Amino acid sequence: IGTHALFSSSVQYKNLQLAVIDEQHRFGVTQRESIIAKGRISEGAMSHSPDVLMMSATPIPQTLALTVFGDLDISTIRTMPRGRKPVKTYLSVMGHETNAYEAVRKELEAGHQAYFVYPRISESPDQGTDAGLQFSDQALKSAEEMFSFLSEKIYPSFKCALIHSKIEEDEQNRILHDFRDNKIQILVATTVVEVGVDVPNATCIVIEHADRFGLAELHQLRGRVGRGDAQSFCFLIYGKNITEDGKQRMKALHESTDGFAIAEEDLRLRGPGQVTGTMQSGYLALGIADLARDKQLLIQARYDAFTQIRKNRSI
Repeated sequence: IGTHALFSSSVQYKNLQLAVIDEQHRFGVTQRESIIAKGRISEGAMSHSPDVLMMSATPIPQTLALTVFGDLDISTIRTMPRGRKPVKTYLSVMGHETNAYEAVRKELEAGHQAYFVYPRISESPDQGTDAGLQFSDQALKSAEEMFSFLSEKIYPSFKCALIHSKIEEDEQNRILHDFRDNKIQILVATTVVEVGVDVPNATCIVIEHADRFGLAELHQLRGRVGRGDAQSFCFLIYGKNITEDGKQRMKALHESTDGFAIAEEDLRLRGPGQVTGTMQSGYLALGIADLARDKQLLIQARYDAFTQIRKNRSI
């Protein structure tokens, strides 16, 4: 059991037969292929590729394409764990954050906890001290400045903490441990909390500049709440100059909590990438077919192709 280190050239396997890759969307094509190659050259593998089980709440576009064009079977779990409720998602434009802040306050007063997520750690050198608080699309709010603002101006009676990738790992672990124990009520963060954080008492997540994040990122971040039996809420606050694609991403998240449906929308918006290459998104140069529009037809074609192969092994 390990992290990316298991892909490194210094790691060799005696008889690799099965590889389980969790959070598959966070690994590159080359990394996934390297673990398969290690299985082929392992001592007891006799040149056979190991079986690979990849798991993700939001498959990347290329992975969805492989379920149609490649030899990749798929199983979906569409039911929620017993007692869980779908997260309610609300959209708001920059400048109207106070509605979300007050909704969070009610949850905090009820004894619950909250996340606030931002796209950058600190303000850029050319921004003024308060630039991030002007609700401007040009000035991105940062986790550091918003930690000060939220803890001092908005929620002074609650314990707040800041976490991001530049904080020492031991300190990050201490902060997360205190958050799990409810010693901290508000966690201001970057996407470092996207995976691996499980706090059932956290019922609110506010993601500011949500249009700066991808669909998979947003769905994973939303998954930090709704992990207990209490109703949970996600507030997506987007910029006034949001692009058309950004609007489509917000719409998809507002309308669905189904990770597979969101992944299909991601495929439609970004394209499937290269089925046999390393690009994990982008549009295929197909003359007529469209993976999103012609999904059912392509699934039927794949089924027919495999049926013919089973009938005639010499193909």
